[in-house]
Amino acid sequence: MTCNFQRKPRATSVRMSVNVGGLEMKNPVTVASGTFAAGREYHDFVDVSTLGAVTTKGVSLHGWEGNASPRIAETPSGMLNSIGLQNPGVAHLKEHDLPWLSQVGATVIANVSGHSFDEYVAVIEALEGAPVDAYEVNISCPNVDAGGMTIGTDPKSVEAVVSRCRAATKRPLIVKLTPNVTNIAEIAVAAEASGADAISLINTLLGMAIDAHTRKPLLARVVGGLSGPCVKPVALRLVWECSKAVRVPLIGMGGISTGTDAVEFMLAGATAVSVGTANFVNPAATIDVIDGIATYCEDNGVKDVTELIGALEC
Repeated sequence: MTCNFQRKPRATSVRMSVNVGGLEMKNPVTVASGTFAAGREYHDFVDVSTLGAVTTKGVSLHGWEGNASPRIAETPSGMLNSIGLQNPGVAHLKEHDLPWLSQVGATVIANVSGHSFDEYVAVIEALEGAPVDAYEVNISCPNVDAGGMTIGTDPKSVEAVVSRCRAATKRPLIVKLTPNVTNIAEIAVAAEASGADAISLINTLLGMAIDAHTRKPLLARVVGGLSGPCVKPVALRLVWECSKAVRVPLIGMGGISTGTDAVEFMLAGATAVSVGTANFVNPAATIDVIDGIATYCEDNGVKDVTELIGALEC
């Protein structure tokens, strides 16, 4: 059951569909993992079946409790989070969320998390019989096989996890990159060479916040992931760099809240975009972004949204 506030994208003559590494999306807008749950909570505000795709919150083989509180802090033009990929596990996703997403007709990208190479593979294997259209492999997790080092910061670790995930499925495989590296293009090349069909970027930037009055950090874990409009210039730069380094499609994210933001990412080389932190401020942000892209195209004589991909004039 939905309320009267549920929104859908408006009608447009612009061809809005895109193909992201074999994943057909009716428009180039999905959501950033962890900002939209599995869509159920937002369905009163937006018809999730009309999004290009719903990207689920990160799912692990077994449930993760997440980090201690406080684990959210506001920052100028953004927010810090230290949720710790809390989730009830893949069995819960299969039993409760994926059937609902299938029922409403949503295109589904399952975000896959793990603390070891084997766990990533096990999650994918568990989802192979479920109504999932593509996988997004979150390689920003700490790897217990390598002393806690983040998997996505080392090309060899990236190659190891992506190649194993590639062998486990024929579905489109999207690899989500962390920006907390020296050379993100090097990581993107490693992911592509290991079988990634597409790459999404960026995950959050590592940051911290301090309460000067108490002289204590605002997050229990001290550091967290920075997201929101403040990271957009960095995200745009990294999408542009990766677009010159790989041939697979890119999903750009980081501070997108308007159609113009999304168009900028597409001009920088993204085929699709993810809306993240904006969902917390405006539960219908995804529809605003879809409509904003269409308006830009109409105003600029663009008949097919794919004309925008990599059309930056330098």
